[in-house]
Amino acid sequence: MSTIDVKVPDIGDFKEVPVIEVLVKAGDSVKAEEALVTLESDKATMDVPAPAGGRVAEVVVKVGDKVSEGSLILRLEGGGVGAVAGPGVVAAAGAPKTAVSASPSPTSSAGGVAEVRVPDIGDFKEVPVIEVHVQAGSEVKAEEALVTLESDKATMDVPAPFGGRVVEVKLKVGDKVSEGAVVLTLATAGAATAAAAGASVATAAPPAAAPAAAALSAAAAPPPTPAAAPAAGIDEGGFALAYASPAVRKAARELGVDLGGVKGSGPKGRILKEDVEGAAKGGVAAKPAAAAAAVGAGVGGVELLAWPKVDFAKFGPIEAKPLSRIKKISGANLHRNWVLIPHVTNHDDADITELEAFRVQLNKEMEKSGVRVSMLAFMIKAACATLAKFPEFNASLEGDSLILKKYYHIGFAADTPQGLVVPVIRDADKKGVVEIAREMGELAKLAREGKLKPDQMQGGSFTISSLGGLGGVYFTPIINAPEVAIMGVCRSFWKQVSNDGKSAAWRYVLPLSLSWDHRVIDGAAAARFNTHFGSLLADLRRALI
Repeated sequence: MSTIDVKVPDIGDFKEVPVIEVLVKAGDSVKAEEALVTLESDKATMDVPAPAGGRVAEVVVKVGDKVSEGSLILRLEGGGVGAVAGPGVVAAAGAPKTAVSASPSPTSSAGGVAEVRVPDIGDFKEVPVIEVHVQAGSEVKAEEALVTLESDKATMDVPAPFGGRVVEVKLKVGDKVSEGAVVLTLATAGAATAAAAGASVATAAPPAAAPAAAALSAAAAPPPTPAAAPAAGIDEGGFALAYASPAVRKAARELGVDLGGVKGSGPKGRILKEDVEGAAKGGVAAKPAAAAAAVGAGVGGVELLAWPKVDFAKFGPIEAKPLSRIKKISGANLHRNWVLIPHVTNHDDADITELEAFRVQLNKEMEKSGVRVSMLAFMIKAACATLAKFPEFNASLEGDSLILKKYYHIGFAADTPQGLVVPVIRDADKKGVVEIAREMGELAKLAREGKLKPDQMQGGSFTISSLGGLGGVYFTPIINAPEVAIMGVCRSFWKQVSNDGKSAAWRYVLPLSLSWDHRVIDGAAAARFNTHFGSLLADLRRALI
């Protein structure tokens, strides 16, 4: 009995792609085109199919391994001398050699059809689709935009991972998606000629290999798709958006399991074959989204009464004005943070008389450079020094553990026509005030143009929300989860200050409002933080101590 080495086929430009599922084990009997392992890049999920029927002799890879084109996956014992190398495999020593056409581009099912998914888009969830650029039958090139998503903070395109023809578009304008949602199915250039490739193999093979060549030809051609109606009870919309590999989707269809109602036990909630089998046997499935929105349901154990319904028109003239999409999205995040984080806010004043004079002089000296240093740039620098002294403020709470961060990525609220966004200055402790000011200007410009990328708004460890010259004195900023504190500042003003109660002087003060998570921080620490922050703004030389 001959043995063939099954290897990763041509997967385009992808390298070091993680193995997310191993679907067989040593001793299993497999059929031609049966999925062996599932790979997942940041742009697509793909199955590596069996080139022919046989018995698995040895599985070489495991979940978590990273593979590239040509990596050995497993060894397959075929049906004697008829076993030959097919796409993605190399014949063992002594096996008859056959002319084989190049394998298709990355595939997620037989015939070179791949599911293109929403890639990593950071912490964004339920992001609306605002534009669909292709339709079934469209020919696309690698990196061509397929759909456009728009969160409350940025607009982003989902590009084609490789060239090919669109088979089916799974989304429409208005749908809300998260990482892993299926965008469309894409037939690679190799898919259209797969059947022809199989035929050429059969023709080129010597007589002794004819049976195997016929099997290979069948493997290369797309499998028949029965026109049976969908299984009863399956929500096709939820099924299409479920986070599962093609092999798992196939198994779910065969078992009549609605993937939209299955809770995945894999990484990032991916649905595994075991989850589908458990659901088919009557296992516990995930609660439908509608149930989560029902009255009495909530998050973190919080249950809320239904919102009161009032006919306002009974009391006088009214006008209904829908909330903007941004306010709907940001409102949900703010509500979650406010409900789940026990906020406390300390208010204080920082004397910035000398610092403001220095800032004005600095801007005069740098007038021709094009960079304008705002007070916020100094505050970011002071925040880094204060966080270094009080590390529990530069942290995140995960369960019973406090994650102390050794980096200082400071977010700042930027006002844009679309609403407030929070770009992040990375490693602000390693940058000077002028460099921080320059980077703030660049990020603020991208924010106003709606061109901020997700990674430019991620990784923040502390946030400063400045109302600048808009007015007000103090406010209670809502903590930007998963951070544990946020500094709010309002417009500076002149104030008479007396240190001894006998004499007074006019000083320029900056109102500070520090909100902190009481699960992590206590009042004494918050008071010390505010005092230290204010002392640095009064004299930044203290940051050198």
